[in-house]
Amino acid sequence: MYKKNITSIHLDVLKEIGNIGAAHAATALSTLLNKKIEMTVPKVEMVSFDDMMDLAGGPENVVAGIFLRIDGDVTGNMFFVLPVEQANRFIQSLVQDSSLDFQTGEVSELAASAMQELGNILSGSYLSALSDFTSLKIYPSVPALSVDMVGAIVSFGLVEVSHVSDYVIVIDTAINEDNTTTGESVKGHFFLLPDPDSFEAIFRSLGVQ
Repeated sequence: MYKKNITSIHLDVLKEIGNIGAAHAATALSTLLNKKIEMTVPKVEMVSFDDMMDLAGGPENVVAGIFLRIDGDVTGNMFFVLPVEQANRFIQSLVQDSSLDFQTGEVSELAASAMQELGNILSGSYLSALSDFTSLKIYPSVPALSVDMVGAIVSFGLVEVSHVSDYVIVIDTAINEDNTTTGESVKGHFFLLPDPDSFEAIFRSLGVQ
């Protein structure tokens, strides 16, 4: 319903907002990890629900997902999804314990707490940048962690928005450690699913009528 009104210019604006948020998150993560962290937002796009699932490896792909509810002038759901092996890399680095493993099916309290802190930093930084840019009041809830299939994690977040739209805002995120030996970055996806009225409020604030 809204996709026809969204141009590449508006997506570029969302990408710039994402990069501002990523810069703030990188500063917070660098302090937390006591090492230089860089973050970028390579791409922002609006995709169909099916394409969203494909971006995360398919609906049956098991991921570490962080979910939070957004309230205020904008309401909706937001997810940050990381492949399980990349979640392992980040958490092992964060807590300096190579034995922590989301793939075992039993997530320790320490690993869960670390992932929720990651969710707090990333979502808080992005939503703060979005709020500053749009002058909309946006309040994220405390993030909840789930290790499950992508389809199971995000399906309930699609219920309200699916009545009026078939699209979701996807914000790619790349996290790079300065001293990594592999040169690989941790790559995840934000899935932003505003409630129906909030889609209009966000894009109206960005100049879309």
